Amino acid sequence: MTRQNINDLLAFIAVAREGSFTKAAARFGISQSALSHTIRQLEARLGIRLLTRTTRAVAPTEAGERLLERIGPHFDRIEIEVDALNELKDKPAGTVKIVAPDFAISHVLWPKVQKFLPKYPDIKVELLLDNGLSDIVTERYDAGVRMGDRLAKDMISARIGPDFRFAVVGAQSYLAGRPIPENPQDLMQHDCINYRFPSSGTLYAWEFEDQDGHEIKVQVDGPLAFNNIFHVLDATLAGHGLGYVPEEIALPHIAKGRLQRVLEGWSPFWEGYHLYYPSRRQSSPAFVALVEALRHRE
Repeated sequence: MTRQNINDLLAFIAVAREGSFTKAAARFGISQSALSHTIRQLEARLGIRLLTRTTRAVAPTEAGERLLERIGPHFDRIEIEVDALNELKDKPAGTVKIVAPDFAISHVLWPKVQKFLPKYPDIKVELLLDNGLSDIVTERYDAGVRMGDRLAKDMISARIGPDFRFAVVGAQSYLAGRPIPENPQDLMQHDCINYRFPSSGTLYAWEFEDQDGHEIKVQVDGPLAFNNIFHVLDATLAGHGLGYVPEEIALPHIAKGRLQRVLEGWSPFWEGYHLYYPSRRQSSPAFVALVEALRHRE
């Protein structure tokens, strides 16, 4: 169906419902004669009269009544959906999908999202776990999360978390009878629980800093490796070796005596998590509202 046919049908519906060429023409902002010409063209193409015209009123014929009953509701639904889209454009509503690492979801995103949702009942938020480096464009995510703001040139970043550091910890059951590490190289004499990067498949080399700010990397060894930081923590609590985990998830266990921290003075601070998304993205009100709610403020 051509655009002309659609416009002609809309004109017919308006005249049939208004019962007047004058009122329908005013609704479309055209002259009465132009509207009358449109209806005549439609009737000529269909080969049947749709409207009965008198000096006082206009009414649909039997064929016109049937056509109005069949197509009228469909055009009404289209109008309703278009209006809904316009409302969505101006009102924060819809679904926002964010892909992020496990720790970022639990300790950065979720505490803010749970406060955000009651304020915006028409917004749905999906927090999707991926400890690798997702292609947010190809996989159709609205945004991703990673440490620091070093991103591809076509991405925009917004800081959503404070700087943080990792902690080397061990359970008392593991450390009992073993020498406490005094420097990062001492880790080579210990069982350590490795973290494997999901994207590259490589094992993370534990990173430290000496008093002069020089970087030190140690490729530790041990009986276990995970690609989930919370599994590393669980294995550490179970006494399988030393773990290197975000300080925030270790501190509660340190406070309760379940874990002991070592090498604290060697752990550097890392730049906090950033939300990133394509610069060419047409940001919806829902996405803009969520980004502002997630934005880190000192």
